[in-house]
Amino acid sequence: MLTIPGGRQFRMCDGFSRRSFLQVGGLAMGGLSLPQLLQAESQQGRKSHKAVIMIFLSGGPPHQDMVDLKPAAPAEYRGEFKPIHTNVPGIEICEHLPLLAQRMDRMVTIRSLVGSEGRHAAFQCNTGHAVRQQPPGGWPAFGAAVSKLQGPVNRDTPAFVNLSPKMKSRTWADPGQAGFAGMAHAPFAPNASGSSGLTLQGLTLESLRSRRELAHQLDGLKRLIDQNDVLDGMNTYYQQAFDILTSGKLAEALDVERADPKLRRRYGLGSSEPAGYGDAGPLLNDYLLVARRLVEAGARVVSLAYGRWDWHGRPHGTNFENARDHLPVLDQGVAALLDDLRDRGLDQDVSVIVWGEFGRTPKINPKGGRDHWPRVACALMSGGGMRTGQVIGATNALAEYAVARPVHFEEVFATLYHNMGINTEHVTLPDLGGRPTYLVDHGKYPPLPEVV
Repeated sequence: MLTIPGGRQFRMCDGFSRRSFLQVGGLAMGGLSLPQLLQAESQQGRKSHKAVIMIFLSGGPPHQDMVDLKPAAPAEYRGEFKPIHTNVPGIEICEHLPLLAQRMDRMVTIRSLVGSEGRHAAFQCNTGHAVRQQPPGGWPAFGAAVSKLQGPVNRDTPAFVNLSPKMKSRTWADPGQAGFAGMAHAPFAPNASGSSGLTLQGLTLESLRSRRELAHQLDGLKRLIDQNDVLDGMNTYYQQAFDILTSGKLAEALDVERADPKLRRRYGLGSSEPAGYGDAGPLLNDYLLVARRLVEAGARVVSLAYGRWDWHGRPHGTNFENARDHLPVLDQGVAALLDDLRDRGLDQDVSVIVWGEFGRTPKINPKGGRDHWPRVACALMSGGGMRTGQVIGATNALAEYAVARPVHFEEVFATLYHNMGINTEHVTLPDLGGRPTYLVDHGKYPPLPEVV
């Protein structure tokens, strides 16, 4: 990781340094090496472009305590929360999501998400596919495929950015892999971990525009890691790195301190501390604001991991104690994001999805928790020109399995690709063996007809 210290060090009341947003990660994995920057589209004058913000709820959120409450079920199934009305007649969600309830007309609630492989990992929410039976090179993350197909919007901002921080649970922190799309389309990961030996010592944001100094620093960096074959023949890419770093556009988008303080308060600061018991990402709503800023700067896909939703019960708090902590913060942050996108005229072009790798057990365990439940899960979607204000699918009386309109992960991805202007019925990418490969299971998983 390439770290660029800021001229000032900003800290919240909890001691979190704003410098974490100014780390340029993934140099050796293509984060700075973006050959399609040479193919940047002439969209500089456009107010908006198609984009997706993916919010991964690490660990598996409880569907029956968020958007699919079962108030008539026995106590050991229904839990402690009550449903509340939304601004769409007939749709109810959890009492701890009142702001999203007021915006349900701008959302799609999926109550019947199926097809989870059951892995405690971000992989399926990054790609739509299971880990098993991958093609040569591996499945590319959604953002990597979009980067390969559409390239960057401009020369200053990578097409695919992941804001997930370092976590003890690495599978949750997975930013998404390039797979057979090629390493040049790996995510730009500004919060990923890295070696302190790759720090650009003495270089501040204020001096980024000094191309001569940056060239000297980058030359020194290459000498430090020139044994890495991935960097062979990278001279062409240094100019691309120049374009990104010296323009200041990316650094400005990542620097949340540049945002209006009133807007930051609308999002809610959340917490920079790892959620749960230290193995997951924080509930930091600044990530949501930065995601919008990155889209406005030109990113096509921004993904992030948010909180820790793996609530098995005591001694780490019951499912409901943790939910009372997480849900209001998520509610404020996502509601503010939806409003912010609409206020800036971006909501019809930018799709937002909120989901996790699976659901939770219908029956509460003796420790007050809910365990892993791959049979059914939930998702929230918004924007992107979709028909919103509706619920898709239903589960049985105990939220055990889908009884109406099961929605597969790949259908959701087909919809997101559609929203980006990519037709999954016709578009393919070559795998490492040169074979044309469809982005989703061809002919089986079309975009959701209910929303497109």
